[in-house]
Amino acid sequence: MNVTLDGCVDHQEGIADDETHAFFTRLMDEGGAMLWGRITYEMMESYWPAVARGDVEAPPVIREWAVKLEAKPKYVVSSTRRDFAWTNSHHIADGLLTGVQRLKDATPAGVLLGSGKLATELDRLNLIDEYKLLVHPRIAGHGPTLFQGGLPNTRRLELVSAKPLRNGAVAMHYRRER
Repeated sequence: MNVTLDGCVDHQEGIADDETHAFFTRLMDEGGAMLWGRITYEMMESYWPAVARGDVEAPPVIREWAVKLEAKPKYVVSSTRRDFAWTNSHHIADGLLTGVQRLKDATPAGVLLGSGKLATELDRLNLIDEYKLLVHPRIAGHGPTLFQGGLPNTRRLELVSAKPLRNGAVAMHYRRER
């Protein structure tokens, strides 16, 4: 997840440079699948397949991200849409708890979540084991924010790693204490 210092997860507020894209490409390489809500999926679907095909001019590091994203299994939680035409896209149809738990069980390399609203719902269901955040050196002053809908109680986390990037962002990796 991209997040500003004040918790904003608006995709337009992060730093979208070569270093950031290389970071997310490595993260995606390590994960087994992507998981999004419908709104995030549609935003991604409207741009990245064209970059992967070469229809949109992009620097090599951004094209590499797009090509790898094209090949990566993508899962979507939606109650309003069932058909997802983008390559390797699948609908979570078994309900949130059952469907996402089944996906986690079937994906030993892990599932990368990239939707703010969905993060809140999955956290409420105890389906998030680790938090990998790229914290950008910005204060947006607006939402949406991570966990904007609130959580039933405080989550205690254990720091796994923190790595600063040259652009001032910090890659934070936490594991949930159980």
